[in-house]
Formats: sequence, C-alpha cells, structure tokens
Amino acid sequence: MNDAPERPARRRFLAAGGALTLSFALPLRAAPDAPGNGTLPGSLGKAPWLDAWIRIGADNRVTVFTGKAELGQGIKTALLQVAAHELHVDPGRMSLVSADTERTPDEGYTAGSQSMQDSGTALRHAAAQVRALLLQQAAARLGVPAAALTLREGVFRTFDGRRVSFGELVAGRDQHVRATGALPPRMPGAPRYSGVDVARVDIPGKVKGHLAYLQDLRLPAMVHARVVRPPSPAARLLEVDTASVARLPGVLEVVRDGRFLAVIAMEEWRAVKAAMALARAARWEVPATLPAGRPVADLVRGLPAQPEQVFARGVAGVTGTAGKTLRARYVRPFQLHASIGPSCAIARLEEGRYTVWTHSQGVFPLRRALAELLAAPEESVHCLHMEGSGCYGHNGADDAAADAALLARAFPGVPVRVQWMREDEHCWEPFGPAMVAEVEATLGPDGRIADWQYAVWSPPHSTRPGRAGNLLAATHLARPFAPPAPRPIPQPQGGGDRNAVPYYALPNARVTHHFQPAAPLRTSAVRSLGAYCNVFAIESFMDELAREAGIDPVAFRLRHLADPRAIEVVRLASAKFGWDAYARSARRGRGFAFARYKNLAAYCAIALEVEVALDTGFVRITRLDAAIDCGEVVSPDGVRNQIEGGILQSASWTLLEQVRVDERRVLTQDWAGYPILRFRQLPDHIGVHLADRPGQPFLGVGEAAQGPAAAALANAVQDACGVRVRDLPLDRARMRAFATKV
Repeated sequence: MNDAPERPARRRFLAAGGALTLSFALPLRAAPDAPGNGTLPGSLGKAPWLDAWIRIGADNRVTVFTGKAELGQGIKTALLQVAAHELHVDPGRMSLVSADTERTPDEGYTAGSQSMQDSGTALRHAAAQVRALLLQQAAARLGVPAAALTLREGVFRTFDGRRVSFGELVAGRDQHVRATGALPPRMPGAPRYSGVDVARVDIPGKVKGHLAYLQDLRLPAMVHARVVRPPSPAARLLEVDTASVARLPGVLEVVRDGRFLAVIAMEEWRAVKAAMALARAARWEVPATLPAGRPVADLVRGLPAQPEQVFARGVAGVTGTAGKTLRARYVRPFQLHASIGPSCAIARLEEGRYTVWTHSQGVFPLRRALAELLAAPEESVHCLHMEGSGCYGHNGADDAAADAALLARAFPGVPVRVQWMREDEHCWEPFGPAMVAEVEATLGPDGRIADWQYAVWSPPHSTRPGRAGNLLAATHLARPFAPPAPRPIPQPQGGGDRNAVPYYALPNARVTHHFQPAAPLRTSAVRSLGAYCNVFAIESFMDELAREAGIDPVAFRLRHLADPRAIEVVRLASAKFGWDAYARSARRGRGFAFARYKNLAAYCAIALEVEVALDTGFVRITRLDAAIDCGEVVSPDGVRNQIEGGILQSASWTLLEQVRVDERRVLTQDWAGYPILRFRQLPDHIGVHLADRPGQPFLGVGEAAQGPAAAALANAVQDACGVRVRDLPLDRARMRAFATKV
C-alpha cells in the first residue's frame, strides 16, 4: 500500500543528557518477510533501525514509537505491553508516540487487522534487541558476566548490589543500530506484561471528559470553517452570491474554487450559519445520475467488470452423478461507516509549512496526497494523528483533512478547524461497496462437498489517499484532480474477494472475482472489506448444504476442516454455547458460522441464538458465544473488546444498515434515514473465549468477527422461523415481507 520511492536520508539526533538516539528511518522500503531468509519481521523491514522504535531518555523513561494509529481498538495499550514485556519495564513507566509523520516509522495504513502482526512484531524484536545490547553494555561496565545480572524497571543489578540504569548506559552513546531480526530470550525472573490485562491508556481521558478526540481539540487563535457540498456528485455550480455571505457577522473569508465552497468564521456557530446562507446563495444543476429504484443485485451485476479467477483446485465443474447441486445468490447493499462523530480536521499554514491534525488511518499516505493537492514539498506537510470519534475504515477523515489544508492555505497564520456536519458524513464519505456473491456446490453421496463454484461482483474496496485525486475536495476544484483508477487488492489480502476462498478442504473448487472499477457511488474500505459479504455468503450456504445433507451444521463444518486450530475454535464455540444440548423454544433459533480472517489471520467461530417476531419484523440476538484464536494474546481484554465490538457492528450492518438514493441525491442523510443498532437490540450475553497460543505469531483480530456474526445471525433466523434471507439487511420491512410465506 505504500509505494513511495526510497529516500535514504534520515534524521538522527541525541536527546539532551544523552538518550538513545531516535532516528526516523522513514521511508526505507525493504520488504518485510519472515526472519531467517535475510529479511526482517513485521514492520522492521520498513524501518530497520532500533532507535526508530525505542528511545530511552536520560531520566530512564522509555518512549515507544509506532506508525499505527489508535482507533479505539486499544492498540496503544497492547503495543506498550509488547515493549514492556521485552524490556522488563512496567508499561506505566513508558510512553508511546503514534502515527506522526515527523516522529514515527511509516507503517502505511492502520487497516486490515495488521497492527499487531506488523507493529507489534517489530516492537517485540526491537525491544528485545535493545535489551540484549544494554545487557552487554551493563555487563562490561560492571565487570560481570551477563548471566550474573538481573533487570528490573530499567536497572541492571549485580549480586553484590551494584547497579546501572538504561539511562546511564545510553548517555552520550549513538545507539543507531540496525535490527537483526533475532529475538533474544527474556531474562530469568522477568515480570510478565504480555498475556495479562492492564489498564487501557486511552480510556481514562474519555471517561473523565478530558481531551480525547480531535473533535474536542481547541488551539490558540483557532478559527472555524464549514464546507458547502454540491447537492450530488454530478451537480454543476451555476452561480453563487458570495458577497452577501462575506458581509455576515463574524465571517472572515468565503472561499470558492470551482465547486469547492466554504466559509471561515471567528466562531463555530457563525460558521454554521454562514454555510447555511452560502448554500442558499448557490444555484446548482443537478442531473439525474443515481441508480434509484434498481434492485442492488441488478445494479451490481450490471456494472462493467474485470473477472479474475483467484483460486482453482481440482477438476472444474464436477456435477451430475456426484450428487445434488445447490445454487444461491447473496447480496450486500451499499453501507456507511456511520461514525458517531462526523469527521474533523485542523490545519495551519505558517511560514510555508502545513501542520495537519487528523484522524486519518494513514498519516503518511495522506501527507503525500496533501502535498500533491497543495503543490507543496512533502517535507513541508506535517500530519499528526489524533483519535476521531468512531471509525473503522476509510470514512471522511482524509477528506476533512484536505478541506482544512485548502482553507489554511486560503487563510494562513492561524489554525483552521473544519467540522463536518452529519449530512456531510452520511452523504459524502466513501461508502462500503454493494456486492453480489453467487455460489454453486454439489454434494457427494457421502454428504461431503464434491464441487464448489463461487463468484463475487464488487466495486473497489480501497480508494484511500496516496494521491490527491483520492481526496473529495480535490475533485471539486476549478482545476480538479482526477481520482486514480482503482485496482483490485491481490490475494491473499484481497478486496472484494477477501475471504472469497473458502477455508474448507474441498477437492474441487473455483473462485472468480469480478472487480468493478466504476460504481455509481464512491466506495472504499469499510471494516473487513469484502470478507463481511463473502463469509456471510459462504457460511450461509454451508448451512444450506448441511440441511440438504441432513447433517448438523457444526458437524458438517468439522468434516470439511483440516486445520487443527480451526477445528479447535469450532468445537470451543459450540461447546461454550451448549450447541448439542440446545433446547428450542417458540420464535427462537440457533445459528453457527466460522471463518479465518483473510485465511491467514485470526480464527473465529460464533454460535448464537436469535428471537424473531415476523409480525413486527423484529430480530434480536439473545445470546452469543465466540471462540477466537489470534495466536499469542497480548491483551486478553483488548481481544475480547475487539470481538464484541465486531459482533455488534456486524449485527447493525446485518439487521439495519443500507444506503438509499433517489435519482439525484443520497437520502440516508441522518440517523432517522440510516438507523444503527440500538440498546434494545443488544444480546443479553456475549461470551468471548480465547484459544491463547503463547509463542505463536500475532494474528489480526479486529475484523475477524464481522463475517461469522452475519452468517450465524442469518442461519439462526432460518432456524427460528424457516426463513432463509440471502439479501441484506434483515430489516423489519424485509422480515415482514416473509411473514406471509411462512
């Protein structure tokens, strides 16, 4: 995802008093592969210098650096635990700097559930190697063998009481050392900080109402701005009276550049009122270009596509005498990120230098895009990440940063704050792509799947910045930047075809991805990308096949699994739920689903029960048990939080969420038009059960639950009332429509 050219120049400096030097090995581009073949593990391949990750001050405090961003997933806490575990230092004595283009390694985007496997792995190796180097120096200074030293809280001690601290050892030394990729063993008696629950570092400020989110940041002399968007993507600005708006009280500047309209004011409410006035003063031509009234499946299947076979095994199309063949089609609508807090950014232009505070998930790619947009040297743009109020994926954060940067250029010298309104977020963020999956499978006489044919159609799942044309405002300027042509994300990561390859041992299988570069709505990454739809389709169809074969759905999956870890999580989830002893009751049913995220990250199996009222269309998960294997668990509570959050988000998508449009506008502009899961629909019980594997590689967990949760929910609905819903969402209108068929 990060294809900038290699630039060997690096900043290196010694902190006052002699600290471990912090060198920003940004932007080395060595490819990270497994250790042992000459390459480095995790993100060490991108920044292979120890002092890009760890800094020890003269006061003996440790600062940890990561290019990954805190999104509410608890990654700051987990990464501190990793470093603390290897350095044998309490994480409370450490601080962490994240996602800052002038201070941290460039780790691209915080996406794809890769923070632990990339940054966590890099920090584990860097911290362990720093400890080993300091141990050698301590042994030499104290004149004892390294094995004779103990280490506690950054201080080495001999048996006779002599001591030397990390800070003393690094004083005046240049510790700019290249990482080796080796993982030195921990010292005897070292405290354990990994695999245990520690207090989240990001929670106290949020609970106490302290400054936690970018939306709450207020800088000295800051002014406020609002952008007036066109009524629709194809709208053409005919005329606008900016003079009358410029005369309004408190208005500092009215900005027009092509279709990009904005106001800057002394106070936020004055900016809001001025933006409303500017919207009334604009006259637009709004052509009817949106696909109103078309069924999602027809719309998606009708888009131009670039087919590619992404998986092939065995003989194509084994049918006929092998057994019975089933076919089904599954549909996902366009969906929103629906961030609780609309996007925000602050930018300042001072002495030719831009500083941008942003909740983007990729500050380095954003910096490159902003530099192109502003026709400025990349070094003159400084992007700092600060948490935003709710988002997983490519929402409006980067676009808000572009708005702020453009307005800072128009009004230099002070910070310019751009806060999107709710209708901005709902109408203009990149949407989650609508998708269609068609699957055909043949059951053999033994009740096993003899043949599997799968095809998925999907618009792009990644149009994240990296280029100016990926930024909304850049496409509205008088001299617009064209969006770069989107490209499919290759396997095994995948985009629309993420998790389209089933994880089951099938003798004959074909999977085809129909990538659709042009869609009627702007699309990009929503949490788990195509995995949500593909796992929903595959695991729903597995239930349909199990029913046709007359086999219990869990047993049917087990007979098609070969990976012992997959088998273990399936059995764990079913046992914790009490699958074999389940007692049915009126309007209730059970469902099951399994997937390994991206077929290379965390394993997740979910068993749940739903309650269905077809007369009202109301569906609610009553209880749920999930089993997760994400390799070594650093933060058990953090993993549970991620799985619980993923389940609830998926339940909201699956039961409620869909974008609606007419011929000219997006209609789902607020929470009334785009409802999300409410408290009354939450399960009474969610149990998350961890299959911890100490010493095994970290596996991404943040997006492991979304697909299995959707499929288990649909499977439970079928079990409860005999209704098989293949088109999402399972909202009240769709469920009531089935009432007459039952």
